[in-house]
Amino acid sequence: MKILIIGGHGTIGKKVVSHFKEKNDIVIAGRSQGEATVDIADSDSISAMFEKTGTFDAIICIAGEAKWDDFDKLTETDYYIGLKSKLMGQVNLVRIGQHYLKPNGSITLSTGILADDPVVKTTSAAMVNGGIHSFVKAVALEIKNGIRVNVVSSGMVEDAYEKYKDYFPGHHPIPMTKVINAYIRSVKGKGHGEIIRIYD
Repeated sequence: MKILIIGGHGTIGKKVVSHFKEKNDIVIAGRSQGEATVDIADSDSISAMFEKTGTFDAIICIAGEAKWDDFDKLTETDYYIGLKSKLMGQVNLVRIGQHYLKPNGSITLSTGILADDPVVKTTSAAMVNGGIHSFVKAVALEIKNGIRVNVVSSGMVEDAYEKYKDYFPGHHPIPMTKVINAYIRSVKGKGHGEIIRIYD
């Protein structure tokens, strides 16, 4: 399979790439490094990336940002960071990327536990994650050519535990093997319109 992995140099992305590259042709895209560069907050950048890279059997997105801060400190501009990047960035990947997928290909998006179990300072991030979950369920009803769209929603992963543990008191860090298996399930399985939750 030829697979595009956006965000393949991140904490989760590196492990996902490591698995899929063993038996597949992998193209890594990122904002500043990779075989292709892309800013998912810019739909023109997404289109330019696909024009350069061509068609794929699967697209995986493990990218997108949102502002973390106290609710009373978040401005309208702060909310638009997540809306433009993690939400509309992934929506536009589906909207544009469907035309660069072979029939019966798949698109896997990424969110996180904040959609269902938010913590302090995550009003914007939780909102964005929840929006993506609703989008995936809805777009699955209409997308054509046998294309499947799913989203992997993980809890705090082991490899990020030291960085984020103070934000997630009492949460169990998720083994990276479980997270990788969620992406395998989305790409290799037959599920469509699924929110693949890996929370414990």
